[in-house]
Amino acid sequence: MTHFPSPARRVLPWTMVLGVVIVAVNLRGPIVAPAPVLGPIREDLGLSSTVAGLLTSLPVLCFALAGPVASWVIRRVGPDSAVVLTLLGVLLGTVVRSAGPAPTALIGTAIIGAAIMVGNIVVPVLIRRDVPWQRAGMVTGLYTAAMNVGSMLTSLGTAPLASVVGWRWALAVWGLLAAAGVVYWRPLARRARAAAAGAAPPTRGTVRLTPSVSRISWLLLVAFGGQSFAYYAVSAWLPTLLSDTRGLDAAASGVTASLFQIFAVVGAFGVPALAARAPGWVPVATVAAGWVTMPIGLLLAPEAYLLWSVLGGIGQGGGFTAILSIIARVTGSDAEAATVSARVQTGGYVISATGAPLVGAVYAATGGWSAPLLVVLTAALSFAVTGVVAALLARRHQPH
Repeated sequence: MTHFPSPARRVLPWTMVLGVVIVAVNLRGPIVAPAPVLGPIREDLGLSSTVAGLLTSLPVLCFALAGPVASWVIRRVGPDSAVVLTLLGVLLGTVVRSAGPAPTALIGTAIIGAAIMVGNIVVPVLIRRDVPWQRAGMVTGLYTAAMNVGSMLTSLGTAPLASVVGWRWALAVWGLLAAAGVVYWRPLARRARAAAAGAAPPTRGTVRLTPSVSRISWLLLVAFGGQSFAYYAVSAWLPTLLSDTRGLDAAASGVTASLFQIFAVVGAFGVPALAARAPGWVPVATVAAGWVTMPIGLLLAPEAYLLWSVLGGIGQGGGFTAILSIIARVTGSDAEAATVSARVQTGGYVISATGAPLVGAVYAATGGWSAPLLVVLTAALSFAVTGVVAALLARRHQPH
């Protein structure tokens, strides 16, 4: 893919940064929106617990399946137009999910997952293209934080809305965020197409990575898989763990689990702040320590569960930022960034899709939480080791 200077960068760099934030708000909120109203959805649509669970887990499976298609879409239409397609897909899926019976709800959920995967892959491409490498970590942190803000908005707002207008409208109303994103990004995409019109056509084939970048990408795949496996497993089971081991009621467990999500914002901004003052492997090692500490702490000192939830939250938010920052740092073109991003995230989400089910199966088989926490610890350690090695190798690359 031929590189064209972004119209947003020529006019005002913060125009693109704001655009990334708008996209990010739409990349996780639509996934978690059904969770607060699963009860009414099940009752209205006649769903079993397993099928109802697909309304939140199916998008993650779509992440794993849609990666190659998402990468092709980005190469075919360019990063800016791919963002518009992402937002249109989220809007369409949100409307379809809210509009009909159970099959329609699942189809809409799948559309949302496939569209979001395009966004997952294209954002590192935009950051690599439009942000000076010295600031890539900061913008990636802002992107990660905005995703968590989007999740918190839908988690906090869906149930109150549903009590007033019903669950269908409560889910559909979040499509307004995607519609606003389309309005913002369409002019940027048109200008990008105009800028590219007189240049050589972009490369459509597979991009061949240099051996060093390929090696880093495989390490990042394992790191992303370990990070995401642990994240989805903890997100799904932490409230139940706290209820079983500490005797917390549903409300108290939910509040504690929310700390795990909220403090991801601290990790997201902490990585670039630390990277400005220390070698690139130090931020990865620091957030990895937070991730590893959480399952160990819950095993050895469960009474301090608030502290472990905070440290794990910082680790998961910082881990995501660190991995995507390395992608932006080591790739030298839009096409290379898209290829590496697709490899890392497609493979990583294949791994992460097994996180919650596997930990749940181990819990059911053992009747306790020691073995499931050891599974989470293994995933966190895999992120720690491969992430630090990838960061060390990335230091050898000259900034682009």
